[in-house]
Amino acid sequence: MTLRPLLDGALTVAADRAGAPGGLRYTERQLYYELCRVLQPLHAGPRRIPYTLAPPVRYARFAAALAARREELPGLLPPAAPRPSGPRATAAEEPDLYDYGLPRLLVCQSREITAMLIANDLHLEAACPVLPADELPLDERLVGALERAGGAVVHVLHDASPSGLACFEQVRAAYGAAAGPTGVRVRSMGLVPRHAGTLHLTSGRGPHGHRGPLPAGLRPEERAWLGSGRTVELAAVSPARLLHTVIRRLRGGGTAGPRRTPLHRRVRTARGSGFLSWLAG
Repeated sequence: MTLRPLLDGALTVAADRAGAPGGLRYTERQLYYELCRVLQPLHAGPRRIPYTLAPPVRYARFAAALAARREELPGLLPPAAPRPSGPRATAAEEPDLYDYGLPRLLVCQSREITAMLIANDLHLEAACPVLPADELPLDERLVGALERAGGAVVHVLHDASPSGLACFEQVRAAYGAAAGPTGVRVRSMGLVPRHAGTLHLTSGRGPHGHRGPLPAGLRPEERAWLGSGRTVELAAVSPARLLHTVIRRLRGGGTAGPRRTPLHRRVRTARGSGFLSWLAG
């Protein structure tokens, strides 16, 4: 018996869930993890018992099923564009952006998650520019705008993985207090193992575990989890929950955050135990 009819039906349900509420935009990997929740609904177990889940279907099989259905899913975003080789579009389209103080900035490890947040207008409604980490270093004028704000915060949104921790450390080393008297603080909005377990997210396993220094806020079992090579992507979090949590943390991220916005009201029903935590001062 072929699994294709089962996957087709589950993919339709997963797409509906990924776009809820109100027609959210989502990435291919977010749709994959939503499909995993449809096929294996163990994520609904008691949160007091932490665990992560192995994927019930391989990504290659999901991609094959999606190939014939892509045009039917209006909420699905196209693959993220590669990093531009020329000057950033922001400087050309918003020539006065750098003339003011900028109280907050969000840097995302994933280029796809960056595109998803922007497609859902988070950058507008949270009054916070959103940039992918692969476009570092920041434009010097942008750094100047952060310094002028006084007490500005650069938030780093990353996976629970060695590469995610490295992304945060890269930004903190370049723009945090250790980088000089900039007055800019770098905060982790990172997914950490204990919250991945609470939310019962689908996890993977990388070729190597984390061998470098780990943030002081991690528990011994989390250190062992990362050391074993296990990883959880931000894409494993449902789109609505991710948007709600990012908005909430930006509103309380050390500076006066925006008031509740239409986007915040749309996704606040997805609130629960937030997975973002400060891992650095």
